Amino acid sequence: MTKGGDRTGSRWGDLRTRVVSGVILAVLGFGLLASSGVVLRAGLSVLVGLMAWELARLTGHLDEPERNERHAGLTGLVAGLASAGVLLTPVLMDRAGPAPVFAWAGLMVPMVIGWMGAAPRNRWLFVLFMLGIYGAAFGILVTRSNGLALTFWVAGTVVVTDVLGYFAGRRFGGPKFWPSISPKKTWSGTVAGWIGAVIWALIVVLVTGSDAWWMLAVGPLIAFAGQAGDIAESWLKRRVGVKDSSNLIPGHGGVLDRFDAMAGAFLLIGLGALLLAPGAPLPLSVG
Repeated sequence: MTKGGDRTGSRWGDLRTRVVSGVILAVLGFGLLASSGVVLRAGLSVLVGLMAWELARLTGHLDEPERNERHAGLTGLVAGLASAGVLLTPVLMDRAGPAPVFAWAGLMVPMVIGWMGAAPRNRWLFVLFMLGIYGAAFGILVTRSNGLALTFWVAGTVVVTDVLGYFAGRRFGGPKFWPSISPKKTWSGTVAGWIGAVIWALIVVLVTGSDAWWMLAVGPLIAFAGQAGDIAESWLKRRVGVKDSSNLIPGHGGVLDRFDAMAGAFLLIGLGALLLAPGAPLPLSVG
């Protein structure tokens, strides 16, 4: 076989890996969003732990791999356990109301561990991104507590924005959106994503027979939040000089690489819930 044939086979082999991994990710991701109760909360705890692990790796001492991996592993493990303490305690104790104060205080422990293990110039970045991860998990609970249709609308907005943005950017090209951070993103792809968010919201409203026309206005905001999550993660990777957040997912990099846009979108929902309805019951309770 020629060298060209080897390269072609390698490309197709990589494509197969990406497709299989992508399908599995989609099934797991949407399956998690469709779940509820213990399954949803346990799944979110695992996701938070994995994201915290990758974040700690990115912000840690990359010039000391063994030390960095130890701190990152500990940070991720504790973050997952702390999240489980907040999310699962009310369920396991079969009680209404939020988790006890000690469980909430536990969320600070991985923050401290991550801070101590981070490179000095990245310590506040770890804290800010970690708060974003917590906020995204909260946003998922907010949307899921308000129904499956709302949850899939938000997740679908991110998917539609990403797909249309990719193909529009490839087809039309044009000026870059933020070349110093994300050189592949174009204004044409970005705007196409916003338009797609409006169309997707219209489809959801018509199919469900809802009168929630506000979705058409909020859709582009969610799309932009997803794009911002993607850009923020790209900026962090450029800052530390790595291509992927990890190699956990074959052909796709890490969890942060695949769910950065979702995290940005659901973070917006979480912030909106806290700012617009601060007196409303938090969706961290049972009953």
